[in-house]
Amino acid sequence: MCRVSDPNTDPYDPYDVITMGRIGVDLYPLQTGVPLSKVTTFGKFLGGSATNVAVAAARLGRRVGVVTRTGQDPFGTYLREQLREFGVDDRWVGEVPGLPTPVTFCEVFPPDDFPLYFYRQPKAPDLELAAADLDLDAIAEASIFWMTGTGLCAEPSRTATIAALGARSGGITVFDLDWRPAFWKGTARSDPDEARLHYAAALRHATVAVGNLDEVEIATGVREPRAAAGALLAAGVELAVVKQGPKGVLAMNREGDVVEVPPLPVTVLNGLGAGDAFGGALCHGLLAGWELERVIRYANAAGAIVASRLECSSAMPYAGEVEAALRAGAVT
Repeated sequence: MCRVSDPNTDPYDPYDVITMGRIGVDLYPLQTGVPLSKVTTFGKFLGGSATNVAVAAARLGRRVGVVTRTGQDPFGTYLREQLREFGVDDRWVGEVPGLPTPVTFCEVFPPDDFPLYFYRQPKAPDLELAAADLDLDAIAEASIFWMTGTGLCAEPSRTATIAALGARSGGITVFDLDWRPAFWKGTARSDPDEARLHYAAALRHATVAVGNLDEVEIATGVREPRAAAGALLAAGVELAVVKQGPKGVLAMNREGDVVEVPPLPVTVLNGLGAGDAFGGALCHGLLAGWELERVIRYANAAGAIVASRLECSSAMPYAGEVEAALRAGAVT
C-alpha cells in the first residue's frame, strides 16, 4: 500500500525508521564503582534496546517510531512522555493492564563491568505484542524496520515479529541479534539450537544482521568473526555487522566488501548504551547511502560517545558530536 501524503503534516507519511521491541525504565546508580547493595541514589531514564535505537536515530534527524507496549502505570506514562520529548513517535506504544512496566538496574564498574538486573516479571508487556496490534502498512513502508532477538523469545511477540517481517517487501530490514538468555523459557535458555531455529526464520526476512560475538554464535553456531559474518550472509542477509568489543567492528556485505574498524579511543564510564547508539547511527548512515566504511566508522564513533556517558537514551549523540569525535580521532 502506498499513501499520497504531505510529508510535513501527514502522520502516515513513511517513516525513516520503525523499531520494534523492548522498552522499560533504566534505574542507573549515580555512583560508580559501588555495588548495587550500597548505592543510595539513582537516575531514572528511558531504556530498552529497540527504544534506545529509535532515540539514537531521532537524535540524528530521522523520522522515527517505535512499536512496543508498557504497563498501565506511571512508569508507562513516563516512557511515553520521554519518547515524545526525544522526538520519537509513540503512537504504537500500547498499554497492557495487569503487567508492570519493566525496570532495569545496573552496576557501574568502569571500564568493562556493567552487570544488569532485569525486572520483567511476571511477563514484560512488550512480549504481549500481537500481530493484530501492528500497523503493517507503516512497517512495510518504513525505509528501515529494526527488530530484535528478544522479540522472538515468547509468544505472542514471536508471531508478531515474524508477521512484521513478512510485511516487508523492500527497504532495509535490520535484525538486531540481541541475545538475552534470561528472557527465554525452557530449554531455549540453555540450548541455543532451539533459539537458533527462531533466529533462522527471522534471518530469512532480514537484509542486515547486527550482533556481538555471543549473538552471532547463537544465530549461526559460529564464533570466529569472519566465518560468522559469512554464515549470516549465507542465511540471507545482505550486510553482516559483527561487534568485537575491544577489537572493533567487522562488516561484510554480499558484494564482497569487508571493513574492519578499530575502536575509537574513549574513557568508558558506562558501556551499556554503546550498541544502541551504534544501531541508530548505522540506520542513519545506511539511509544516507554512504559507503560501508564511512557508515561503520560513524556508528562506531556514536557508540564510543555514549560509552563515555552514564545514561543510555538521553546520552545519544547529535550529528555534530559524532562528526567532532571523528575529526578528533577520539572521544574527548
